[in-house]
Amino acid sequence: MQRSMSKLKTLVTVATLTALTAVVSADDKQAAAIQKDRNQIAGTWQIQVLEINGNRSAGEDVKHLTVVNGADGTWSLRSDGNEIARGTTSIDPSQSVKTIDIQPTSGQDQGKTYRGIYELGKTSRKLCFAPAGKDRPTDFTTNAENQHIFVKFKRLQATQEKEVP
Repeated sequence: MQRSMSKLKTLVTVATLTALTAVVSADDKQAAAIQKDRNQIAGTWQIQVLEINGNRSAGEDVKHLTVVNGADGTWSLRSDGNEIARGTTSIDPSQSVKTIDIQPTSGQDQGKTYRGIYELGKTSRKLCFAPAGKDRPTDFTTNAENQHIFVKFKRLQATQEKEVP
């Protein structure tokens, strides 16, 4: 009887350690995927397309807008080089459509959270997000009903900076 209990305790211990190792391994993979995307996002990006509620802004109206991203998730929105807002992001690249939460820490939208999706290329990226308090988009479309905001960026400069200056 004591042998059976001892074997059972050993089995439970091994099963628990195996489960904990799997959880830690999954967390490590998730953290590595997040950092990989953050490193790819880091740099200066020029807005090429801005579409709000299905209405596309003219190219010349948005080309003076840039976003500088740090590898730590910080960002700064600039107009002709002057900062107009800054904030942080949380990303999840493990979803079938990669997700992003944008939290401005300055500017008129400070304290709000915008839920969105993103797609990365080597020299371009797409972002679509909903107004604060609305459901996350499931695709990269905007119209008057969903009120989504779509942004397409072109990379101007990659950086190894951890934080946005």
